[in-house]
Amino acid sequence: MRIKDLHVLPKFSDGWSYLYVEHCRIDQEDKAIAIHDKDGKVPVPCANLALLMLGPGVSITHAAISVLSDHGCLVSWCGEEGVRFYAVGMGETRSASNFLHQARMWSNEDFHMQVVRCLYQLRFSEKLDSELTLQQIRGMEGVRVREAYAKASLQTGVVWSGRNYSRDKWSDSDPVNRALSTANACLYGICHAAIVSAGFSPALGFIHTGKMLSFVYDVADLYKTEVTIPMAFRATAEEKEGLERRVRMTCRDEFVTTRILERIIPDIQTALMLSKRGSTSDGGTFDQDAAAPGSLWDPVEGKVEGGRIHTIKVDATEADNGGNDS
Repeated sequence: MRIKDLHVLPKFSDGWSYLYVEHCRIDQEDKAIAIHDKDGKVPVPCANLALLMLGPGVSITHAAISVLSDHGCLVSWCGEEGVRFYAVGMGETRSASNFLHQARMWSNEDFHMQVVRCLYQLRFSEKLDSELTLQQIRGMEGVRVREAYAKASLQTGVVWSGRNYSRDKWSDSDPVNRALSTANACLYGICHAAIVSAGFSPALGFIHTGKMLSFVYDVADLYKTEVTIPMAFRATAEEKEGLERRVRMTCRDEFVTTRILERIIPDIQTALMLSKRGSTSDGGTFDQDAAAPGSLWDPVEGKVEGGRIHTIKVDATEADNGGNDS
């Protein structure tokens, strides 16, 4: 598939959620990929796959990466059980218009505050009073999350003593904390894939700041109390053996049931106050030819056509006298 054909690919919301693999070899097979491990070979069609998470012990060929990229599948290299991200590839879009809009909202203090309040509002079923301060909203959010943990604990019988885990001492955490970390890692991966797929920056967070995944945390927090918290407690209550693997598999089912893929990008567009859902601020014209160069910045004209040699504009008076003073 050629780069210029990217605009005909399925939308992110139509795709599968993610696939996590470890201790295997991945290569290209026709227009898809194949996963080889001790049990044999598994062909994986990647046209609708949103995210491929590569855990420890994975080797992947250049051809496999190429076909995944052509199909708009985000590839991430992560730690054991998917709890750390080491590297990530580029998403499907070639336009920077959504990123530039996000940057404008982030850099303007008034717009930034509006986005923060909207992100918090999306978490609550009731309308937030416009007179509430940011500190008060944070307090309400804290209560909401604590109640979500308490409710999940009561419904499942899993004892909850607080969020407490260390990535450097993974096995020391209690089962429910490991389940929560695993579930959240899957959620972060899907949100990351959606953000990059739509051309936004995962680093320009509004509530969270200072990390390369700050905006991922902003977006993922919209769904934790609905999806990952109750699911992690249910998985922990069922059985402790093979917990992390069961959590990852259950996440895929939960993402389908709650229609996460269909909701993430519209929710981002709502929070960032994009005028038209499903379209970029420049109408998406740049993506019609992904191989075309971008525009050149100009303080007067705004955008100047790129990809060509520009000549010096000579003043008409200078042209009449050869550019010499009389």
